[in-house]
Amino acid sequence: MLNILLIYLLPIFHPFYVSVTEITQDPKSKVLQISVRVFFDDFEKALDHQYKEKVNILKPTDRKKVDLLLADYIRKHLQIKVNQQTLSFKYLGYEIEEDAAWCYFESPAIPTIKNIEVKNDLLFAEHESQSNMIHVTVNGKRKSTKLDNPKNLASLMF
Repeated sequence: MLNILLIYLLPIFHPFYVSVTEITQDPKSKVLQISVRVFFDDFEKALDHQYKEKVNILKPTDRKKVDLLLADYIRKHLQIKVNQQTLSFKYLGYEIEEDAAWCYFESPAIPTIKNIEVKNDLLFAEHESQSNMIHVTVNGKRKSTKLDNPKNLASLMF
């Protein structure tokens, strides 16, 4: 009986480690909109580990500093090439939805996309079983793939 009671008293942790990256080309502006969804507790641990300071995403004491760390971490662990050219993308901000942080980025306009190469090793240093889902939508065509640690590179043709 005590074992059953302990199970209910223990904090609940998510049993898997996954991020989701959505890359969508806006049909009118041709801008790539990039959204990255990461469990905020895993993200905080990764930021603590990489930057050697305690980060609170939910209730930041200094939102600008947290924004800088989030943007820097994602730029280091998510690289995108479009038509063999490295893509630069601007950080727009983040929001919390349930147990995850959504981080938003935007690229300059790209008139024609033939291929996208994504290098994504978000949280690989923290979790051997980390998986990173990638969904790319160009001209209404959606393609998806999954990168399981240590595999960190995907190439999609359009």
